[in-house]
Amino acid sequence: MTQKRPTARRPATPVRRSTASAKPARGRAAPRRTVPKGATATRAGSTRGRPIPRRSPSAARPRPTRRRIGGMLVGLLFVLSIFAAQLVRIQGFDSAAVSAQAIQGRTATQAIPAVRGTIYDGRGTVLAQSVERRVVAADQTAVPEYEKTVNDRLRTVGVAGAAKDLAPLLRIDEVTLRRALTGDSRYRILSKNVSPLTWRKIRALGIPGISSTRESERKYPQGTTAASLVGFVIDGGKPGGGVELWKDADLKGEAGTETYEIGQDGDRLPTGIHEVVDGRRGSDLRLTIDNDIQWYAQNALAKKVRETDALSGTVVVQRARTGEILALASYPTFDPNHVGSSSGRLDNLAFTDTFEPGSTAKVMLAAAAVEEGVVTPSTPMIIPPTLPRSDTSFRDSHPHGTLHLTFAGALAQSSNMGMILAGEKMSAKTLDDYYRRFGLGSPSGTGFPGETAGILTPVDEMNGTQRYTVMFGQGLSVTAVQAAGVFQTIANDGVRLPPTLVSASRAPGGEWVQAPRPTGVRVVSTKAARETNRMLEGVVSAEGTAPEARVPGYRVAGKTGTADRYDQASGGYAGKTASFIGFAPAEDPQLVVSVIIQRPVKGYYGGLVAGPVFRDVMTAALHREQIAPTPGTRSPRIRTVLPSAPSPNDPKVLRDRGNPDRG
Repeated sequence: MTQKRPTARRPATPVRRSTASAKPARGRAAPRRTVPKGATATRAGSTRGRPIPRRSPSAARPRPTRRRIGGMLVGLLFVLSIFAAQLVRIQGFDSAAVSAQAIQGRTATQAIPAVRGTIYDGRGTVLAQSVERRVVAADQTAVPEYEKTVNDRLRTVGVAGAAKDLAPLLRIDEVTLRRALTGDSRYRILSKNVSPLTWRKIRALGIPGISSTRESERKYPQGTTAASLVGFVIDGGKPGGGVELWKDADLKGEAGTETYEIGQDGDRLPTGIHEVVDGRRGSDLRLTIDNDIQWYAQNALAKKVRETDALSGTVVVQRARTGEILALASYPTFDPNHVGSSSGRLDNLAFTDTFEPGSTAKVMLAAAAVEEGVVTPSTPMIIPPTLPRSDTSFRDSHPHGTLHLTFAGALAQSSNMGMILAGEKMSAKTLDDYYRRFGLGSPSGTGFPGETAGILTPVDEMNGTQRYTVMFGQGLSVTAVQAAGVFQTIANDGVRLPPTLVSASRAPGGEWVQAPRPTGVRVVSTKAARETNRMLEGVVSAEGTAPEARVPGYRVAGKTGTADRYDQASGGYAGKTASFIGFAPAEDPQLVVSVIIQRPVKGYYGGLVAGPVFRDVMTAALHREQIAPTPGTRSPRIRTVLPSAPSPNDPKVLRDRGNPDRG
């Protein structure tokens, strides 16, 4: 029996290889070497053994690898590149912007008002202009270093010397000026509105710390003459009225800027950064106004208002054929060079003040009645002492018995009842249409600041009495410019022209550009206008209401007005409105003059109060315009009074045929 050889067993303790170069079998992990406590180990290739110390838990972590070190280096370089890029951007590409931002933090900028354009009258006389002025300031910390030659020796005279030298130039008391120059302020204003000549004298002194900035001051050489027309400018260049406000967009130009450096305390540094960017000058304007006629009208008006103890007044002078306004006087007025101390009216009453025109409005009814064929200048009329209409009884301003007049006579004697008898031959709507074509109930078209449209009640809103009162100028309101426009229409053969005030404008460095001419509106025919013109000549005749308005050597046509004045403050009628409006020469009308006096106390009839002012202003204007008189040319005789009483049964006779409102 054969015995089997026993199978060999693996030793319990692994056999340690004797060579360090032995490699583990493929696919197996190399066995971890273990070193008994106290034993020594030898590194491969080393001839010297050394003990291996025991590792602490922290030392057990793996050391940084080369890859991790490289990553950290790349990150550091990236951060440094960002800083470098920012540095390049700040120092290179954005250096100007960053520098500007830094400068902005220590500089201040203020606007320099643009030089406003000059306003001229129609002949080139300056009505408003801007002049250069200087604001003189001091750096109080620099003034003590002021040196000057005294007795051939250079001496430091400091604040006391500076005050002594500046006082006569700035017109400031020396003691006051010394206090203003003493202190630690880097910018202290000493005086404003200093002329360029004075500033050149100050600069020649060479006082350290004394500086100036430019500004503009508005001057009005004509003073009160055209104040309410031209207007005024307050501090800061803001317009306050008149043409200055109306045409501000053209006059104001474009403001400049002044940039200066300031210290930590906010004070200006006179020796720091200082840059000035000039603005653009405004455009110049040439008005239609004639300064000489304006001056005469303003003074004649002021004299009459004071003489009659009146509330106010206006005078309008207008060219009949073009609508150009030659004068626009308003009183009381003010001095535009000293607006703050003025107690007068700042607005121009010819545009802003409304009133019931009274008999001057009869011209519209007369022209409309002639145009509609209702009357002719010679139409006979029987005018009773009173005329009952609606719920009242009308009468004329002067008590009288039954009158036998022509229609021209009724207009010449300003009969209210005569106008009613003619006016009621037309419908209320027809008469209203004529009034509106004459310009009532709407602004004149100039766009002047504060202009009002007046009041013309629509026909369907009128009460029974108002239907008749509007025929003789009560129950409606107008402005002086509108009232003058009615007579300009008649003088211009029935064509109304909107009033114009600006004839041309000129941009800086440019040529004068003429303003567009207004478009006329036909109101009545030439025939009707000329027949009305002839009737108006009778007003200034011996039989009319205004012989005081006659101008020697010229034929004059016009109409008086004496109306009850409505007072808004009291809510009722108080006082009168006295007026005269006319044109000359009547045979070839060239000029229209309107005179309105509000609430005169010493006399109030239009012919007596306003007539003489019309005569004086019209005479001056005719001479100024070199309009030749018409010697030997007599006004055509127009019959105003009938030689005998007409037959009341004659259908051509205008008479009271009963109250239509009472059936």
